Order: sequence, then structure tokens, then C-alpha cells
Amino acid sequence: MTDKNVFTYAPSPDYPGWHTWNLEDPSRFNGVGLGPMLIRPEGERSARLRLIAPGRQHSNVHDKIHGGITLALIDVAMFAGTYLTLGADTAGSVTLDLHNQFIGTGRIGEPLDAVVEVMKETRRLVFLRGTVEQDEHLVASFVGTLRKPSVR
Repeated sequence: MTDKNVFTYAPSPDYPGWHTWNLEDPSRFNGVGLGPMLIRPEGERSARLRLIAPGRQHSNVHDKIHGGITLALIDVAMFAGTYLTLGADTAGSVTLDLHNQFIGTGRIGEPLDAVVEVMKETRRLVFLRGTVEQDEHLVASFVGTLRKPSVR
């Protein structure tokens, strides 16, 4: 299944219970900046998006996950979570706002998860909140709003 043939959403052969969430074109930001990702539902209106293998290319000078990577994962998670929980076509949507709090540091070499919950959906907007975590370690929290595309 694909979202307007932009994302590949299919059962992962290597990670039972997970689905892939990757751009069809790996030369775009998600593929180059983040790398392979997985997604699975976490309840009725929540989803977990996983950056499988954060590496040195995702690190800052302290050998921790760079804050920009964390923010990029959150942004992708808002779209992926909306798609998975609402079945909404997110192609053409835009991020209206994203408020983030860095709470801890992300570690290189361990999967980094963004857990996103859809709080409310209107005709044009989706309101979300969530956390970024590694195991039981909290890395960040966020709230954000997506604007769905105009119907033409």
C-alpha cells in the first residue's frame, strides 16, 4: 500500500508486527537524512514510528543523536501517524506548527521511536501530541498541527 505512491507501507519481513514507512524515492530527505523506518499502531489513535538504526551520521559532536534528527523524526511521525490511525491521505499536507521539548539525549546505535497520538481531526486540521523515546528513556515531547490538502 502506498500513500499516493510516495511512501511504501508494507509488512516488514525482518521485523514481525512492524510495517515499513519509507519514501519510494530514497534520494529525498527521509531516506538520506533519517534512513529506514518502521511503523506500527499503538492503540486506536496512536502509532509508533521507529528510526531503526541511528548511526554516526545522525550524531552531534557529543556522540548523541542530533536534535535536528529528533525534530525530523517527529515531523515524519506526525504524517505517518495520521496516515496509520485515520487512514488519511497525508500527501500534500503541511506542518502548521510543531512545539518540542528536549528532555534527554538520544543514543547512537539504538532504535529511536516517536510515539504520536491524534488528539482531534477537523475537516482541514489534525492535532497531535507525542513523545520520542529509546526503551524507557524519554528523549523529547511534542505537540503539533497538520493542515490537510485542499480538495480541488
